[in-house]
Amino acid sequence: MAVKIKLKRLGKIRQPHYRIVVADSRTRRDGRAIEEIGLYHPTYNPSKIEVDSERAQYWLSVGAQPTEPVLAILKLTGDWQKHKGLPAPAPLLQPETKEDKRASFDAFAKTLEGDDAKGEAITPKAKKADKKADEAEAASTESTEA
Repeated sequence: MAVKIKLKRLGKIRQPHYRIVVADSRTRRDGRAIEEIGLYHPTYNPSKIEVDSERAQYWLSVGAQPTEPVLAILKLTGDWQKHKGLPAPAPLLQPETKEDKRASFDAFAKTLEGDDAKGEAITPKAKKADKKADEAEAASTESTEA
């Protein structure tokens, strides 16, 4: 019996998410699986990938063949390199949290304090009274030209 590591599709139309499963190669895409070893959510930003590395290593060692999409996922997580004895890839990027963004902003703001920056806008906002005065001035110039 040939065993494959493949993606099992779940979710609504245009909102897919997948489970990484070990299944007989003759079963349907969303059919019965021997074991679920991970998750893949491509619509998240950045996409969410979770793989049980221990179980993936076991199934690869007993001869399970990954499909092309699963092979790409296993290469991202480093499980394929571990199985083949290759050097590990760079770690996956994690999204910045609001605290991280705030800390980097505060650090940048401190560098600007030496430049006499007051944290205010460069150009002041126009006031409503100034707009009315400009409109009245424009109307008076039009009447003198005619």
